[in-house]
Amino acid sequence: MKTQIILSLAALIILSCNNSKEVKKEAYKWPGEMMPPAAEKKPYKMEAHGDVRIDDYYWMNDYFKKGSDSTKVVDYLKAENAYLDTMFGASKKFREDLFKELKGRIKEQDESVPYKDNGYWYYTRFETGKDYPVYCRKKETLDATEEVIHDANKAAEGKGYYNAAGLEISDNNELMAIGEDDVSRRLYNLRFKNLKTGEYSSETIPNTEGGSYAWAADNKTIFYIKKDLTTLLGFQVWRHEVGADPASDVKVYEEKDNRHYIGVGRTKSKKFIIIYSELSEQQSEHRFLDASDPKGEFKIFYPRTMGLVYDIDHYNDKFYIRTNMDAPNFRLMECPLDKTSKENWKEVIPHRADVYLSGITVFKDHLVVSELKEGLTNVRIINQKDKAEHYLQFDEPAYLASVSVNPDFNTNILRFTYTSMITPNSTYDYNMDTKARELKKQQEVVGGYDKNEYVTERTMATATDGKKVPVSIVYKKGFKKDGSHPLLLYAYGSYGSTSYATFNSNRLSLLNRGFVYALAHIRGGQEMGREWYEDGKMMHKKNTFTDFIDCAEFLVKEKYTSKGHVYAQGGSAGGLLMGAVTNMRPDLWNGVVAQVPYVDVITTMSDASIPLTTGEYLEWGNPANKEEYFYMKSYSPYDNVEKKAYPNMLVTTGLHDSQVQYFEPAKWVAKLRELKTDKNIILFKINMEAGHGGKSGRFRALEDVALIYAFLFALEGIAE
Repeated sequence: MKTQIILSLAALIILSCNNSKEVKKEAYKWPGEMMPPAAEKKPYKMEAHGDVRIDDYYWMNDYFKKGSDSTKVVDYLKAENAYLDTMFGASKKFREDLFKELKGRIKEQDESVPYKDNGYWYYTRFETGKDYPVYCRKKETLDATEEVIHDANKAAEGKGYYNAAGLEISDNNELMAIGEDDVSRRLYNLRFKNLKTGEYSSETIPNTEGGSYAWAADNKTIFYIKKDLTTLLGFQVWRHEVGADPASDVKVYEEKDNRHYIGVGRTKSKKFIIIYSELSEQQSEHRFLDASDPKGEFKIFYPRTMGLVYDIDHYNDKFYIRTNMDAPNFRLMECPLDKTSKENWKEVIPHRADVYLSGITVFKDHLVVSELKEGLTNVRIINQKDKAEHYLQFDEPAYLASVSVNPDFNTNILRFTYTSMITPNSTYDYNMDTKARELKKQQEVVGGYDKNEYVTERTMATATDGKKVPVSIVYKKGFKKDGSHPLLLYAYGSYGSTSYATFNSNRLSLLNRGFVYALAHIRGGQEMGREWYEDGKMMHKKNTFTDFIDCAEFLVKEKYTSKGHVYAQGGSAGGLLMGAVTNMRPDLWNGVVAQVPYVDVITTMSDASIPLTTGEYLEWGNPANKEEYFYMKSYSPYDNVEKKAYPNMLVTTGLHDSQVQYFEPAKWVAKLRELKTDKNIILFKINMEAGHGGKSGRFRALEDVALIYAFLFALEGIAE
């Protein structure tokens, strides 16, 4: 099929820009005779519940199949990259300029706000021209000599991908545990560094859960999680003594139900080590062990019960329990250390129908409660002595206020962060007694940035069933609601993950060229409480998709934009959203960006060997259940591609993606190209060295952003 697009945007239109430059609009000329890669068809039959599906592109998952020849798969993926490069050939200079523009806003030599933990001030810093952070500390005062505990730039040398996780420090401040991944498969090699000598211990423990490490109080024992190499799920907790052969490590826990995710950590008080197991926010179980007794037996806090979710923290002579017991939006309970059964739980903060209790942070004299109400975050501070309480106050219509790193238990200073769509990320120290707040640092936008040049709004769109869906919006001052502006609508809407209205300096490249950016807080997230999540999962999943469509139509109706200028973007489960709304309303979007999209729902959820599948049954459904099978099939993007016109699309993936396997978007693109009846373009970018999060490093990741923006600008005819 000949791939060609003719844009009716040849007229030059001048838009106001923040730096007083002009933005030229002219049609981007796609190579009209360039043919996309032709994917071979090999029919593969799948049958369940009397239903037969034929997957012509099932062969594309051969890359990770043992004994399979991956040559054909790799050749096809490389051909897709070559096709994209050719189609975007005329924009190469523009993309390079965009990359420089994005990079130019980042302060290259930068440093985080230090926080104090166990006698040391910890911080990270970036050096000019370097992609990765340098992890540092100073003893007692910030005037002390700097100790570099890990230079990620040196560790990443010669690697296509690198990520460090963990960096957990022992109680005596002498040993550091660090997990390192140089494949982007989220399989971390655990190593140990002596911070006094700078030397690493001889042993390396492979295939661990990065960042899920817990030191015991003896300064030599650590607990870590092993991952199953087929499912990539953490399934065992092991005990290791630094310097010993890992072959002598002791398994202390194994999760038998592969639907559960597990983790290991330590209470803020450092009194207890905790092992937790959770099933899709439907069931949880915690085990605890005195950190001074690493060879002791973990005790079950309260046994798993379907429908009961809880998490715990330690405070003096009791445990705090955040739980959904008779409380969909969660409430706070407490119990004695030696009486953790449910009949001993005593209510501290009751359930509220309009407020979701998302977490707590414990201090010696204060309890900080993180809450979510009508899509906005609130920070509530309770004095542990007299029970007096107050909230932090903020004055913007859409924002995110969140508790930051607060390892010190014996302090009345709360470290929190604040940001909005027009306010760069800001770090504050707040005196919980005097109520005085001190701005420690605000993200610097190099080249100058004036928040008064931009406007943020928060409005409500009415969904098909009458529900009010929050929408956060930002645009350049001078914008007029006349329908002439392009608009990018973004959403996620799964796993109860809340999408927040935050600042992103990259986004200025859109706003300064006349784009409106909108964030839809659709069902499937938890912006409006637990019910908002429950009403957008499993057998209610289609609410997520219709909410997004309704938000887009609302923004058109209110003249933030108009048909022909609406763009959609989402990634991972948000990529599923992109696939679904593209099938349901292809006419609504001029362009769709689907990043690492989860689009082959039935096939993936039917194969327990595919990483992370079993843990998702209570999010999407289990295809072994007939009713759930047919409901998933009714919206699965790959299964619902049909002969009709589709919008322009840019699809991205990573060959080593551990969460959404590369072959899902690869098959989807091939099927879309086969069946679509239009002349719009579909571009497919495969990062051959990365996984779910794309390229590593603060600068290399901007190449992906520049590509996405160049795609949007090409469709909108923005040439400069």
